[in-house]
Amino acid sequence: MQDRGRPGFAHLGVPTSGALDSEASARANRLVGNAETAAVLESTVDGVSLRFDEGAVVAVTGATAPVRVDGRPVVWSLPVYVQAGSLVEVGPAELGARSYVAVAGGFEVPSTLGSRSTDLLSGLGPPVLFAGQRLAVGPPHGPPPAIDFAPYRVPATDLVLPLHPGPRQDWLTEVGRRDLFGQSYRVSPLSNRIALRLEGRPLGRRVGEELPSEGIVWGSVQLVNSGEILVFLADHPTTGGYPVIAVVDRSAASDCAQARPGTSVALRRHRGSGVAW
Repeated sequence: MQDRGRPGFAHLGVPTSGALDSEASARANRLVGNAETAAVLESTVDGVSLRFDEGAVVAVTGATAPVRVDGRPVVWSLPVYVQAGSLVEVGPAELGARSYVAVAGGFEVPSTLGSRSTDLLSGLGPPVLFAGQRLAVGPPHGPPPAIDFAPYRVPATDLVLPLHPGPRQDWLTEVGRRDLFGQSYRVSPLSNRIALRLEGRPLGRRVGEELPSEGIVWGSVQLVNSGEILVFLADHPTTGGYPVIAVVDRSAASDCAQARPGTSVALRRHRGSGVAW
């Protein structure tokens, strides 16, 4: 379960969390007439099935996936009315990794620190859903829009992530700095909502000493002892002890959220950073 997250609590050690692809989550809510803060279901790769006790309006966005109501194909990324007793099936993701299911009125689960988001790192928010669980739905916020087409972002198959310099960029060797931008990485199967783990040639580290914990923001690129790099996402910790050598520009948030294991990733200097590397 995800919504816009719980920002403003980093000083208490609480991550923001929230929908990994906030753009797709907001679009799903808009399609069913919800406020963008309403809770949605975030499905990773495998899909999800929902049976409705009452009639409802639903929409599926994010990763492209087949959507069926009672076995019949229906449109993706548009509002769909389903009757009481209907089974909505969102199939495995075809492009991208995370699909978002919104229902008019939003899913009603207990709020923690102002958010209904499930946080994998801290354990805050609703537990991960299980088969057979019953979910309540709130009253509709408003009518769904009268549209027959809604623009959407198609998840990329290869990623190019723009980087700003990090506070510890000088911890890389000259060769490590060249390798940071001079190679292609792969998204590791060990990636999750906390971070993308990128597989590639290990980056050379000039400074070998330990680093006291420092604050971490979304998109921090952390260099671990093995020379691998992590790109922190929505459930990232608020502090960390490995050097942050760069920060991914926020414009790449949806692309990071939809990156499947094995996806090719290139890192590039952000043209607007105004800082020499």
